Amino acid sequence: MGTTAKSTNSLAFFFNHYSHVRVSFHALNFYYYCRSFSSTSAKTTNSGRDIVESPNQFLKTVRDRCRSRSFRNLDEALGVFDRMLHMHPLPPIVDFNQLLGAIARMKHHSTVITLIKEMEQSGIAPDVYVLSVLINCFCHLNRVDFGFSILARVLKLGFQSNYVILSTLVKGLCLQGKIVEAVKLVNKMENIGYKPNTITYGTIMNCLCKIGETNEAIGLFRKMQEGNLELNVVLYNTIIDSLCKDRLVTEALNFFSEMTSKGIQPDVFTYNSLIQGLCNFGRWKETIKLLNAMVQRKIMLDLCTFSILVDTLGKEGKLKEAEEVFNVMIQRGVEPDTITYNSLIDGYCLQNRMDEAVKVFNTMVRKGCLPSIVSYSILIHGYCKKKRIDEAMILFREMTINGMIPNVVTYTTLIGGFCRVGRPKTALELLQKMRGCGQHPNVQTYAILLDGLCKNLHFPEAMALFQVMEDKKLDLNIVIYNILIDGMCNVGKLTIARELFNTLPTKGFQANVRTYTIIIKGLYKEGLLNEARELFEKMEENGCSPDHVTYNTIIQGFLQHNETSWAVQYLQMMVDKGFSANATIATILIDLLTTNQADKTLQDFLLKSV
Repeated sequence: MGTTAKSTNSLAFFFNHYSHVRVSFHALNFYYYCRSFSSTSAKTTNSGRDIVESPNQFLKTVRDRCRSRSFRNLDEALGVFDRMLHMHPLPPIVDFNQLLGAIARMKHHSTVITLIKEMEQSGIAPDVYVLSVLINCFCHLNRVDFGFSILARVLKLGFQSNYVILSTLVKGLCLQGKIVEAVKLVNKMENIGYKPNTITYGTIMNCLCKIGETNEAIGLFRKMQEGNLELNVVLYNTIIDSLCKDRLVTEALNFFSEMTSKGIQPDVFTYNSLIQGLCNFGRWKETIKLLNAMVQRKIMLDLCTFSILVDTLGKEGKLKEAEEVFNVMIQRGVEPDTITYNSLIDGYCLQNRMDEAVKVFNTMVRKGCLPSIVSYSILIHGYCKKKRIDEAMILFREMTINGMIPNVVTYTTLIGGFCRVGRPKTALELLQKMRGCGQHPNVQTYAILLDGLCKNLHFPEAMALFQVMEDKKLDLNIVIYNILIDGMCNVGKLTIARELFNTLPTKGFQANVRTYTIIIKGLYKEGLLNEARELFEKMEENGCSPDHVTYNTIIQGFLQHNETSWAVQYLQMMVDKGFSANATIATILIDLLTTNQADKTLQDFLLKSV
């Protein structure tokens, strides 16, 4: 099979690694045994007398409970296992198999591994079913290598590998992101006569979509079609959802049409994926059409549907509509969760309606829906935007009192807030506190703080921070350099700005249109118009086309220095490119005309433009 099987010693190590899972249970075995006996081995007659169940009756009860999945918790299942292990004679292995399967379905995979070890120590030889359960548990614990070890054991014991085992290993490889190996295993399955089914292909498709390989997933989907494998709504949903996340909504709608034309009925997940995709582009007519289709198909809008609508409407500033959807949601008996409340709070914060945002926050708490870190971070960001930093800090302290650990986003938001109100030194102190609490600042944190220091003219601190960033070998980007270059240009430190600009290639960075525009602005502020013009010309040569901001910047420089002939030349170039003058340039031109200071060249251009 070419598996990645480990040695038996390696497998023994893994068993030992998980042996601690049952340590705490051994002391309670007798208690479980007694409770299991009293709850499953005795029935009470009308006269109040207990009738003890026979072993066969007990095992029948166990089988029924495994099939109906009626174990209340792990302790109860362990009590049953312990009793079975102490029965004389021991129950058939098929009964152990059913119980192990039930515990595995409860997602206690490490416990199942330990139980199988106990069975072997009690003289119960595992059959192929037990070994397949063991492989499944290892795969869920992200140890597919041990799963292949068990496969080697299956073959060594004379059992045949079966479809279930191989499909489980495919799933295990997918769970670890080993898609190439999973596909190879599927090919091997086909070569030895095990034709992969819909579930196997679906597992690989799902993993391909999760890592952004949607085209490969579609290719596999088409392969299934060619092989006449049964297609279902889950497979279509996988592709539709991935296409929507890739912002290929039109393609997703084509798959939706294909699905319905084949008589495969969409479900709420299908509609939610498409609605989210359409909402991302503001395609409301198509969204409403889909919502109506859901109603016609008698598919109820669920929590996810309502949350998508509330979130999108809030982000678009349509808060009245968002409130209406929120109220309809409650009227239909769908309880909002933290995500829904956060979406509404965020909508109010985006519109600077902080009092209403706080009101929704308080309603959420009153309704018993616990706020998350995101909830607090949204409100903190809203207060920081409005420069209400003291109220933001009250919320920050409230978070910590409630046992929440502020994350990088929360700290970064507050650091930006302090910079916004002209308190960059407090922002620096918060950075130190952040580090002390074990939160690692990211590039965005540093960028916001660096920008705040520059705008508040704290250049020694800005340069020191920049040095720290370089020393820490952070993954710096051109944005960081643009912030620093812009800060230096704004206070006339053009020499330092030029040095930073000129060293960009040696640091592995390519100046972008923003970088060039900053330097051009710095040059004309210093009256270096020829250099500004030369740099403008070099932009195109270096593969960086000027945008409307660059054109407006250099034209403004020429006009402010009364170089109207150059201004007219660049105005014409800008118009030819399809760009328009900004409000500052328009004001300057109007002033020149109204005060009769515009020369003939400029007058002719303006008359021609009109």
